[in-house]
Amino acid sequence: MTKASIPSAAPIDDGDGELNPNAITLNAPILRGDTKITAVTIRKPDAGECRGIALVDLLQMDVVALQTLLPRITSPSLSQHEANRLDIADLLQFGGKVASFLLPKGA
Repeated sequence: MTKASIPSAAPIDDGDGELNPNAITLNAPILRGDTKITAVTIRKPDAGECRGIALVDLLQMDVVALQTLLPRITSPSLSQHEANRLDIADLLQFGGKVASFLLPKGA
């Protein structure tokens, strides 16, 4: 049995020759059954997806806050268990991206 990969989350050309800046290549791929997830795309959360999470905690890259938010804003969607088991270097990549989403455009 061969393991499948989910390549759709890898940095992709958006049609204008630019790579997707919201795609994160994982240092430690996630195994989901026979599927190996090597990259995940993250999108800017809206207010509803941040419910129950203090925004300051996201800016400070609080582990619990990030693990709560990531299943809501990732593609392929990470489960809560997968978010809790992320490699620390991968969690740091996600945290940096989430923090950048919360800053004003001019910052």
